[in-house]
Amino acid sequence: MLDRIRAIADRLTPRLIEIRRHLHSHPELSGQEYQTAAYIAGVLSSCGLKAQELVGKTGVVAELPGSGQRQDILALRADMDALPILEHTDIEFVSQKPGVMHACGHDVHTTVGLGVAMVLAELDTALPGPLRFIFQPAEETAQGARWMVKDDVMEGVEAILGLHVYPSIPGKNIGIRYGALTAAADDLEIYIVGESGHGARPHEAIDAIWIASQVVTTLQQAISRTHNPLRPVVLTIGQIQGGRAPNVIADQVHLTGTVRSLHPETHQELPQWIESIVAGVCQPFGAKYEVRYRTGVPAVMNDPTLSKLIEVCARDVCGPERVQLISEPSLGAEDFSVYLNHAPGSMFRLGIGFADEANYPLHHPRFKVNEDAISTGVTTLAWAMYRYWQTTQAKSAVSSSII
Repeated sequence: MLDRIRAIADRLTPRLIEIRRHLHSHPELSGQEYQTAAYIAGVLSSCGLKAQELVGKTGVVAELPGSGQRQDILALRADMDALPILEHTDIEFVSQKPGVMHACGHDVHTTVGLGVAMVLAELDTALPGPLRFIFQPAEETAQGARWMVKDDVMEGVEAILGLHVYPSIPGKNIGIRYGALTAAADDLEIYIVGESGHGARPHEAIDAIWIASQVVTTLQQAISRTHNPLRPVVLTIGQIQGGRAPNVIADQVHLTGTVRSLHPETHQELPQWIESIVAGVCQPFGAKYEVRYRTGVPAVMNDPTLSKLIEVCARDVCGPERVQLISEPSLGAEDFSVYLNHAPGSMFRLGIGFADEANYPLHHPRFKVNEDAISTGVTTLAWAMYRYWQTTQAKSAVSSSII
């Protein structure tokens, strides 16, 4: 069956490259992917799948029913939004929307998702159970997965797979990570209220800027001294606003930042811990404060059984020399984790790096993709989704024999 899947993917590759280049040259920002959704629905319809649009606001969902032997659904998620970045590449299919760019590879994710649907549509009767293809908007704003879940895309889903391109991994190679792949990402706001006064008489005022500087310093010091270093936390204050004039002591300061963590227990403890630090700094100096902690997306925790399935299938497709185990998680965030609250899943890294030119990181205006990776991603995922049924059938048979 792998040879058949590979042959179909190879035949479709020129068409898939056309699809990817169309998506790249017509990017749309998070929550605005109407033309992208219509295009995706059109491609799905052309290979016999009935696509449902405007799911999760601007998402698309389609299903392959399979032969009907099984009812549990295996899902594949692909995100499709672009970033507010002005593209600076020399490719012929450069973005036609100034200031909007597929700088995170979501055009590739969507193309691979479509390719898997197209391949498996030709094998529909060979699939024991149904497959669901989820094309999700607004990953970059960490909202789209929740929109899709709210519209019941995970109803009946027993497992879900996904991928993300990675420029530091050579093209046509695959990276597998067991356990935590990406971090939980939360938003933080801190308001500090002091008392204004003349810059020459600081003892008559409560200096909100000085206190804010102590808050930032104490938070960073406390992380290294009070948190388990084997459970990393990164807290970044990215904006500070306060003050009205150089000779006036500021009475208010507003700080905003991001908090990243990997361990679930640490993630739950962070809001109270941050508030206690802020209180400990502000109260001795008479300042008031308010901490607003907004929980974002949780960490992506890859299911070991599904990760093993992807690893085995990747080795079948690519050869063992082109499959690497990723030793460290990323402290970036991915709202694929939202689906994992409803079913086990696994996400892998698809290498898109070039051997003979510079490889720019994700979210860079010169970010480019080695398109040879598209066929690798399609074949690996199609093979894994086909093999999933064999794996779960074997488990069912073992359970039945025990009973």
